[in-house]
Amino acid sequence: MGNRLGIGVIGAGAIALRTAFGHLQEEDVSDKLYVAAVCDPVPGRAAALVEKGQAQKGYLSHEELLADPNVDVVTMCSPIGLHYEQGLAAINAGKHVHFNKTMTVTYDEAAALIEAAKKKGVKIVASPGQMIAAAAQSKRKAILEGKIGRVVWATCGSGNIAQYHLDENERQGNFGEEPIIPAWYYKKPGGGPLYDSTIYGLHMVTGLLGPVKKVVAYSCKTRDSFEFDGRTLVNDADDCTPMLLEFENGAYCIVAAVSTQLPPAFSDGVYGLGGSIVGSKLNGEDYEEFVSLSRSLAPLPHGFGNHPQMRESHVYEDIMQLVDWVLYGGKPPLCSVEHAAHVIEIIDSAYQSAESDKAIYLRSTFAPMTIDEINEALANRRTSTVK
Repeated sequence: MGNRLGIGVIGAGAIALRTAFGHLQEEDVSDKLYVAAVCDPVPGRAAALVEKGQAQKGYLSHEELLADPNVDVVTMCSPIGLHYEQGLAAINAGKHVHFNKTMTVTYDEAAALIEAAKKKGVKIVASPGQMIAAAAQSKRKAILEGKIGRVVWATCGSGNIAQYHLDENERQGNFGEEPIIPAWYYKKPGGGPLYDSTIYGLHMVTGLLGPVKKVVAYSCKTRDSFEFDGRTLVNDADDCTPMLLEFENGAYCIVAAVSTQLPPAFSDGVYGLGGSIVGSKLNGEDYEEFVSLSRSLAPLPHGFGNHPQMRESHVYEDIMQLVDWVLYGGKPPLCSVEHAAHVIEIIDSAYQSAESDKAIYLRSTFAPMTIDEINEALANRRTSTVK
């Protein structure tokens, strides 16, 4: 296929249908990559995508996909609890890997994958790359420039999303021999809102404020089961986990991962002695740079064509960041595995804190964007769009 990369899709569930079989089927992607293969353990599921012409090969196992010589890059669309085993197999097979959120369940797993990739000489990235967005970079810049004074505390969270996966359009009707059943979301390891939805706020607040030093948390399960397509899905994953984060710079963040509606006060916000950043508002007023970078310009570097109107455009962006890194080299993209591993350790530590009734000190760190890096990224964004 010339100089294009062949991408392999591990897992043909809802996220794969919206990214690899949505975004990656668009014509503007075809000069860089094509879907070489897909695998899924449900008989008929991968074969259906091949029959539709959306992938060249279909397999039942990730081992078969990783043995395909046309697969250069892998996107991990399987349940979170499988990411470590399958990701390590992909790295050992010499494949570059994009991990859907989260990369792994524990920090030790994430650190092991990072080390394995270095030894093998392959590139890996992880969703969600929140700091790729220009508006997020501009907020980090405003904080570094002291526009809200010394940062004291922040808020983030997610609420009442347990029903979300049950209602996804991709799960309606059979695809292969059975529907795409979201049982993984309610199972340990990897189930529950911290890994699936609170991860976005945690990536954003750490991207804005930097590494976390210490975590204190409480956690419980509020529901025993869920109903899906006439089936009862047993829930053994915690779905209510409030926590307090202490950052290395002395600021704090209150995180609410709850099974009820999220209170309005827990929208993502950063508060300093001189003001605040909440949404597109700086110190309570619409801030033109936040507004313009989130609306009038492509909010993501590859956000042109049909992609901004399609679901999971941020995941598509993370995949394309890896593709460009493999094709053209240069500096690692902002969907970095070091940042992802740090956020995974926050989640890992929250559960440890809840179980032990103690504060947990983190071992990991990462390098947040500097003001020079932000200015360079914003300048490049204003003059061109990656195509």
